[in-house]
Amino acid sequence: MADPLKPTTSPLTAGRNPAIPAVAFDVGLRTYMLAVYNYMASGLLLTGIVAMLVANSAAIRAVFFAASGTPTLLGWIAVFAPLALVFTLSFGINRLSESTVKALFWTYAILMGVSLSTILLAYTGVSVARTFFVTAAAFGGLSLWGYTTKRNLSAFGTFLIMGVVGLLIAMVVNMFLRSSTLDLIVSAIGVLLFAGLTAFDTQKIKSVYFDVAGTEFRGKAVVMGALTLYLDFLNLFLFLLRFMGDRRQ
Repeated sequence: MADPLKPTTSPLTAGRNPAIPAVAFDVGLRTYMLAVYNYMASGLLLTGIVAMLVANSAAIRAVFFAASGTPTLLGWIAVFAPLALVFTLSFGINRLSESTVKALFWTYAILMGVSLSTILLAYTGVSVARTFFVTAAAFGGLSLWGYTTKRNLSAFGTFLIMGVVGLLIAMVVNMFLRSSTLDLIVSAIGVLLFAGLTAFDTQKIKSVYFDVAGTEFRGKAVVMGALTLYLDFLNLFLFLLRFMGDRRQ
């Protein structure tokens, strides 16, 4: 049985249901995409609030990080639990209820806020804010292009995913080499890859609507789409921060 959350048709080639008027179809698609963006933005906002609370409260920070900055037991859980949640959502999406999927999404956003609190301690607030707005502008433009372009971007999917895998390997290698040159190269490639993924994923999320509209999977598809764009935005922000961030003295 095909996975209902994976599109079997492309928005560039699929025909519309003749029983659904074109205007109603377009309104439904806009409503669906707006829900995806709203969830994504709400998740980022929650992550930011949690990060600020942890960074600005010594008492809360001590729960997750020792004085030396090393994570405590709860800190390590906060660092690695998001990865487990992504796998749970990705492989268990058909078995999970919509309410569970939403709860896991919000939990993920909270845990990421704990992990990213160290960013606020390492970089100045001005540079973090500046990078955030640059990321938001870039993300908005790339996502809009991915939504409106007539070009089928599916051919780039394999290349982008392989690029991310290679990027992760390079980052692990550089943990031992500690090369500033390699770090700069990795950051530049990271920006390009997640810029491409933003457009690619937006078009893919748009195509999912053609399969889930009017089904019980629509709500879960919205959350999974939001999580995908959330990750694109966050990674784009983190790689840009390596270029634009000013570290605290």
